[in-house]
Order: sequence, then C-alpha cells, then structure tokens
Amino acid sequence: MAGGEERAGGKRPPRADPLARLNAELGRIEAQLRALTEAKDRVQGLLEAVVAITREVELPAVLHRIVTTAMDLVGARYGALGVLDESGERLAQFNAVGLAGQDREALAEVGFPRGRGVLGYLIHHPRPLRVDDIASHPASVGFPPGHPRMRTLLGVAISVRGEIYGDLYLSERRDGQPFDADDENIVAALASAAGIAIENVRLLDQVRTGSEQFQRRLLPALPDLRPFDAAAFYRPAAEPHHLGGDWYDAILLPDGAVAAVIGDVVGHDLDAAAAMASTRHMLRALLFTLRTPPSAVLSQLDRTLEAITDNPVTTTGLARIEPDGAAWRLLWSSAGHIPPLLITPDGRTEHLFAEPGLPLNVDTGQPRPDHTHPLPPDTTVVFYTDGLIEHPDRPIDETLSELGRVATAHASLPLPDFVQALADHNPSDGHDDMALLALRTPSRSRTGPERRG
Repeated sequence: MAGGEERAGGKRPPRADPLARLNAELGRIEAQLRALTEAKDRVQGLLEAVVAITREVELPAVLHRIVTTAMDLVGARYGALGVLDESGERLAQFNAVGLAGQDREALAEVGFPRGRGVLGYLIHHPRPLRVDDIASHPASVGFPPGHPRMRTLLGVAISVRGEIYGDLYLSERRDGQPFDADDENIVAALASAAGIAIENVRLLDQVRTGSEQFQRRLLPALPDLRPFDAAAFYRPAAEPHHLGGDWYDAILLPDGAVAAVIGDVVGHDLDAAAAMASTRHMLRALLFTLRTPPSAVLSQLDRTLEAITDNPVTTTGLARIEPDGAAWRLLWSSAGHIPPLLITPDGRTEHLFAEPGLPLNVDTGQPRPDHTHPLPPDTTVVFYTDGLIEHPDRPIDETLSELGRVATAHASLPLPDFVQALADHNPSDGHDDMALLALRTPSRSRTGPERRG
C-alpha cells in the first residue's frame, strides 16, 4: 500500500502542528520564568525591607518603616500597625499610613481604632487573616464617620519574644485585586523580621537610657556658689551605645574664688567615662590643695595623669573667677579646649580666643599659658564642649558665630533657662554628647555684701 494512501477502515490521525507545539511550550516556559522573576523580585524586596527596618534606631521610625515596606511589598494603598496595650486586648497605638490629609483630619476627630470589628478579630485570633470583603465578615462593625471605604484586608500579627506585640494591617491592593496567598506569605515573613527589629530597638533604648543615667551619675551636682548664679547641662549623643567623656565641675575655693572646669576625654566608651571620672576627681583635689594659677594646676594634673594612669587624650579648660576691686576677673588656662563664651550685661557676646595649649596626656614638658579678662557685674561666662558646636558640614567659625547669636537672643533669661536654650538651639548635628557650664557674676548691688572670703 502506498504511503500516502489511507489505511483500511479509517483515516490517518491528524498530526499536531510542530510550530504550534513549540509556541505552546515557549509560552509555558515564559510564564514560569515570569513567575520566577516575580518571586525573586519579591524576595529581594523582602530582604531590602528587612535591612531598612533594622537600620532604624528609634521605635517610632521602626514602626513606620514596617508599615511602609509592607505596603510596598504587596502594592497596598493603605497600611497600619496597631500596638496592643498591656492587657493585650485593645490597641494602645495605631500607626496609619496612606490616608490623605482630609481623611486623617476626619479620623482624628473620632480617635484612632481601639481594636473592635475585624481588627479585634485579629487581636483575639492572631493568625494571618485575608478578607476579600470587610463588610461581609462576621466580625465587621462598619467604619467610623470619615473613614475611607475599604473592601479588602490582609492582617498579620507581630510577635516580640513570643508575645503578641501588635498587628500589621494592609488594605486595598492598587491593582484592585484581593490579597492572595503570596501576599500573605511575604507579609508574614516581614512580620517575623519586624518582631526582631522591634525587640532590638527596645534593647537599644534600654542601653541608651542606662548609658545616660550612668553618665549623669558621674557628673556633679553644682554646689552653692553664691554670690554667683550657676547652671549646668549635659546631653548624651544621639547614637546608641554611646558613653561620653564630657564633664563639668564648679567649686567655691577657700580664698573666695570660684573654679570652673570643662573637659572632654577622647572616646565614647566605658574607658572614656572612667577616664573622665578619674580626671575630674584628681583635678578637684588639686584645686583644693594648690594655691596656684590655673596653668600650674593643669600642669600638675598632666604630670599626675602621666605617672599613674593610661588615660586617653583629654581637652580641658580650667578657670578661676576671683575678686577684682568692685568687680571680678576671669583667669583661665586651656589644655587644647575650645574658648569660653562671654556675654556682657547688654547681651553682646565674645569668644575668648587665646593660646589653647596642648591637651592633657600629650607632652607634660610644654608650658601652659594663663589668660585674664575682666568680668563686670551681670556678666555670663559659658564653658562648653565641642558637642555644642560641631557639625560635619559647617566650618567651626560659622557654628561659633551662630552660638553667639543664640546666646544674644536668650541672654536675658534666668541662667537655667539660658543654658537650656543654648542646648536646644545649638548649631551642632547632635552626633556627640555636650556639656555646658555657665556662671553669672553678681549684679553691682550684690557684689560687696554677699561676697565670701
């Protein structure tokens, strides 16, 4: 039988078009590759989101970042993170993202959600929740006045150290589709990492608080320095784990003068804090035993530190405010420290630039000069560390000038308020801790009768 003839009893079965089969197979492979690419992109987005969250060191920033990254991962229009109260039954905080200004204002009038309805359902059933129609869910109680209408919901609980911390809510995919299983999985993975990030930042807060308390306990409470007014201020750096070496001190000396000290030990750790404490105590002991100018006291301190410690480099300013007729005189010496700031009774400012001398623990053989300046009644002298003025993007002369302007603007305030104003409006970027010590000479009416001697 010829090859092209039909078989007996029937027709030859049709042959599939090879090109059609190839196109179908290519289409299937393309769909798989697209799905793999989307999965890879989503996983990469998750990893980048986790990194972004863990870089935050303040709790409000962490919570906000969790919501925004979850919204980005699934393309949600709205997102929120509700933090439970101590009872675990209600929401104590509600961090919402995506609301327009008008919607946010309307909701502010009725208050943020406390955990009723579908939100409350997730609180009491902390398993991933996907809802395609919120209004039809058995637990739904409707939306408060002014709330934008939302149809879909994806909710995932966030646990910290095995306990439910809060719930992450997402609503309304931008493509109009309900949330799917892939969305649920990626957000659940993010919630797991978010719990770790929240725990880390809470631990950082504890470290930061403990460091600040430790630092403050190393600093003295100012004694009674009458007839002078005196005020001091200390603020730690913004970075966590930061222990500073900044300190201040002021004491009334037996001869009626007042000694003022400001200092900054190089470093931001326990060694710097310990060096600060030992240096401050040594200097206070020397001030009570030596009747010499500040330069000689600093030189003796430097020799003592070299002989019995391995303290790091330290900058220090030491001053005496002593009687000078009907007024006062400032006598000071610097061990590599920034100059004091003088504010006259009429509010003018002057930085007392003078030869700074070498810092402590550098070279004990170098001489240290003394400097003097008259102090009329009602004159304020401010001693401070570089954390008040340092900014990486601004030259030092610019920040010093700005500090002078801030001092002039607040010169009429009582001294505690004046020091607070300098700290609040300083030109630095906050990367370093700061210490301030301000002394104000008595007014002319008080100079004579209240002077101690």
